[in-house]
Amino acid sequence: MHELSAGQRQYLLRHRKHRRIVCVSRILILFSFLFIWEFTANVGIIDSFIFSSPSKIVLCFLDMTRDGSIFLHIGVTLYETLLSFLLVTASAILAAVALWFSPRLSEILDPYLVVLNSLPKSALAPLLIVWLGATRTTIIAAGMSVAVFGSILNLYASFATVDAGKIKLVYTLGGNRFHALSKVVLPGSIPAIISNMKVNIGLCLVGVIIGEFLAARNGLGYLIIYSSQVFKMDWLLMSIVLLCMMAMGLYALISLLESRCRKRY
Repeated sequence: MHELSAGQRQYLLRHRKHRRIVCVSRILILFSFLFIWEFTANVGIIDSFIFSSPSKIVLCFLDMTRDGSIFLHIGVTLYETLLSFLLVTASAILAAVALWFSPRLSEILDPYLVVLNSLPKSALAPLLIVWLGATRTTIIAAGMSVAVFGSILNLYASFATVDAGKIKLVYTLGGNRFHALSKVVLPGSIPAIISNMKVNIGLCLVGVIIGEFLAARNGLGYLIIYSSQVFKMDWLLMSIVLLCMMAMGLYALISLLESRCRKRY
């Protein structure tokens, strides 16, 4: 291994210093917010019954861990989110492949996909309940509806902009459209697929929570609605905090997948 030059060492030191500053700043902002929230609730500047406080949220979480009820709610929401996310990813890739294989079909369906993608998905939830009933299937369908149409449009746009020269080379070497798809289009669109997954995991969580607001008997969305109705604000804010943590964890998993794909491809 060759020794790093002085300029390279200086650059690496600046980069590490920058990352440390960013990390420390994020932690300081979080703890400052929690301290101000706790302090103002304790001294009566804000109403702790309405706004709760970090200590009350922690105590509420610990209390619900004793009977295991909170793990049931987290597990239900996580299961529904992951299932809707996997279904959205598979459906979007298959639909985008079908549109790429048939440009005429893509021209026919394009306005319908745009309209469905623009439609407020919360308007679909009551309709899904009428069609499917107040079941888990309805919640998963609501989670899918938020992300699937936009994902199809984005993936098809990525497939359509793959280097035409590489596709022409496949045809020149005797390949067919399937070979172009498997050797050029899909491998070249992996960054776009991963980027869509990073967006879709959050959208599916939003859709699942919308579905749980209307059709659930457990889950964090149900807990939010129930706690707001009975004015248990500790439960409500605890559920929101848990949703934030779940979203961060799921996004981190997709980011880890992205980093591994970058190393491989």
